[in-house]
Amino acid sequence: MTKQLIDNRIVVKVGTSTLTHENGELNFHSFEKLARVISDVTNGGYEVILVSSGAIAVGRSKLRLATAPDQLRIKQAAAAIGQCELMHLYDKFFGEYGKTVGQILLVSEDVERPEIRANLVNTFDSLLELGVVPIVNENDSVSYAEIEAGSCGNKLFGDNDTLSAVVAQLCRARLLVLFSDIDGLYDSDPHENSAARLYHEIHEISDDILAGAGESGSGRGKGGMITKLQAAGSNMEAGIDTVITNGSRLESIYDVLAGKPVGTLFVGKNKGEAR
Repeated sequence: MTKQLIDNRIVVKVGTSTLTHENGELNFHSFEKLARVISDVTNGGYEVILVSSGAIAVGRSKLRLATAPDQLRIKQAAAAIGQCELMHLYDKFFGEYGKTVGQILLVSEDVERPEIRANLVNTFDSLLELGVVPIVNENDSVSYAEIEAGSCGNKLFGDNDTLSAVVAQLCRARLLVLFSDIDGLYDSDPHENSAARLYHEIHEISDDILAGAGESGSGRGKGGMITKLQAAGSNMEAGIDTVITNGSRLESIYDVLAGKPVGTLFVGKNKGEAR
């Protein structure tokens, strides 16, 4: 059974690299700009769900840890502290623009179990109907899937790129915007090849595209380009458009919504319906 996509509903995903400086400290300018842009977009009639990474990085900053924790239990403790601080920051910055935020923390079982999934969809719908901006993250304090993404096996999601695609499909969004530390998908790593060519529009993710994707990433987050391609591919099958673009230019979402070429657009198949 298919469900109609909701044309004015979008999901925005930001990674740790967008929310922190290269030294790992919080980038308050990015927090403020993100809140301003999303608030303005909602004022324009869109329903926006924000999938946000950063809990461990924020927890590390709050705890004044000199280096990123490497033990799972310390990572989960940092996530517990960081998630509180993360929501405090979002509540503060979105509040400056008259917006209320709500927190939803997920583990894979929440989506896999039909009865919980149905309640989750109702919660999202209710929050959006009330004008609230839902802010979603994986519940790192009880789930190791994202923290230990390299060993998560067949878990439904082990990074927030995948999580954002799951949320987009769950909520019947028509668009997912993945803000990254790179302008989009290239035919080779632009950090190593100055002649790398940016793909502007993708209708099928071929083996050649996958082979050229590499693992582009800042090192401060979990997901590289491969996880973004997997998220985009999943959305394409569900009829949902996905855009990968640079998180240093958060205002580019206006151009994305206006249909202007920004980053790399992955075009959803049989647009208008989601699984």
